[in-house]
Amino acid sequence: MKDRSVNRLSILSALLIAVLSVFLLRIPFEEPPHVKIPLMLLLPAAVLVVVFFLSRLVLKKVYTRQQWSEISKEEVEKLRGEENYRKEFLGNVYHELKTPIFNIQGYILTLLEGGLEDESINRVYLERSEKNINRMISIVEDLESISGLESGALNLKIQDFNIKKLIDDVCEANEMRALKHKIRLDVARIKESDQWVSGDRKRIYQVLNNLVINSIHYGYTGGKTLISVSRAGEKVLVEVKDNGIGISRQDMPRIFERFYRVDKSRSRDSGGTGLGLAIVKHIIEAHNETVSVDSAPGKGSIFRFTLAKA
Repeated sequence: MKDRSVNRLSILSALLIAVLSVFLLRIPFEEPPHVKIPLMLLLPAAVLVVVFFLSRLVLKKVYTRQQWSEISKEEVEKLRGEENYRKEFLGNVYHELKTPIFNIQGYILTLLEGGLEDESINRVYLERSEKNINRMISIVEDLESISGLESGALNLKIQDFNIKKLIDDVCEANEMRALKHKIRLDVARIKESDQWVSGDRKRIYQVLNNLVINSIHYGYTGGKTLISVSRAGEKVLVEVKDNGIGISRQDMPRIFERFYRVDKSRSRDSGGTGLGLAIVKHIIEAHNETVSVDSAPGKGSIFRFTLAKA
């Protein structure tokens, strides 16, 4: 496009010079010098000025087209990416809600068709229905949390708090879950100078709780989860380390996406919504902090996030 426009400009310039040459040749030789010389100087100068401005207009048009073409391609790719993400997201929501809905439907129909009078199954089926209802509630609540974080509707309540106390609360809340999976929860010794951090305590509790639950669900029986806190410059670095199944290289870039699971069957069996790590990422980024992961298949994972020191 650029070369074609420049060629057109060259042809136009040559035509103008040719016309000028013919015009100059037709100037009578007997014209007085004070008429002929100014004409011979003025006309080439005029042509150069015209060519200059034409070249600027043509080149500007060329670059504008190129820039518009590049912008258009970027916008198209962006829109395609957003459309694919939307389709995948809706498909995931449908899939996640479909399973518990169909389970509940099956249990209720069985009860209505005579199972209600059968004492061997009526309570069991009602308890299973409740479990699936709670699963749907968890999915909706997690989606609400992510939506609020993305839109900025959830305002963070920043305060100074003791991170060691928060870790102890999370470990206590997950004690029974860890015992069920035979996972040991350990907390490394934390220096007193590193115990006070700044952030939204409720949200950071949610982050740490999600990471600990994740380490339990993807841990091996008889495994261990270690939580540690250390100083990293002006920040405090929190790590949740497990010796579980780990994450493959191809899964690593997507683990913080909504509904993405490394081991789908294991996560669903444990009642996970597939939104825990997405929530972790959104909360930490809302604090203007960073979250990362190191992992290898069969060797476990280390999730890290930073917090401002109080």
